[in-house]
Amino acid sequence: MRPSTIFSVITPSRGDRPLALEQAGRSLEAAARRAEALGLLRPGQVEWLVGFDGLKGVRPRLGIPTRFVDFPKSCDFGNAIRNGLMGMARGSHLLFLDDDNTLAETALASYLPHLEHELVVARIDVSRAYPEVGLLPRTGPDGEILRQCNVDSLCVCVSRDLAVNRGRGWASEGGYQADYVNIRRYWLRARSVKVIGDVVGVYDAGRGLDGTAEGKRRGE
Repeated sequence: MRPSTIFSVITPSRGDRPLALEQAGRSLEAAARRAEALGLLRPGQVEWLVGFDGLKGVRPRLGIPTRFVDFPKSCDFGNAIRNGLMGMARGSHLLFLDDDNTLAETALASYLPHLEHELVVARIDVSRAYPEVGLLPRTGPDGEILRQCNVDSLCVCVSRDLAVNRGRGWASEGGYQADYVNIRRYWLRARSVKVIGDVVGVYDAGRGLDGTAEGKRRGE
């Protein structure tokens, strides 16, 4: 029997990208509705957790359970907020959706058949930020997936037990590259890992929606 909440989707937000944040939330809502229509989820089995970084941002209204939390200013690329929200999550599995990214409509349906694995790694479209790359992760010559700059938090679905307990939450180590540091720890401690070819999200999908409120990776 599946738990009452399956997916807790964690979103750190600087609070100054309301249009991009709403787009991210709408993409999650669309993914939940698609999975419900396929009979894979029941209404209410997805929750969205949004943490604002020192700025009380606009709260978009969606048709899925949503919680907004105002955190003290940290300026650490959302790492402390991810860690804080992970401790509040009710779902058996965690997804990470930054406020300037979106999920594919098929994302939750892609993950659901593989939840017996503690860590599922899927592909994301990064062409808006890195047109020369296209999709991540890319398989190396030796079949390697887990390497620096090849995985992003948007790629992964991780069991809450693994992430919060054996994985020690979400650490700030690595700064902007903390995604790799944390995913690597989950990968090494997981009892099973599944890599799938489905594209589950679009990186940088909200770029430009809120004028000059761009991400720090672009040199701010």
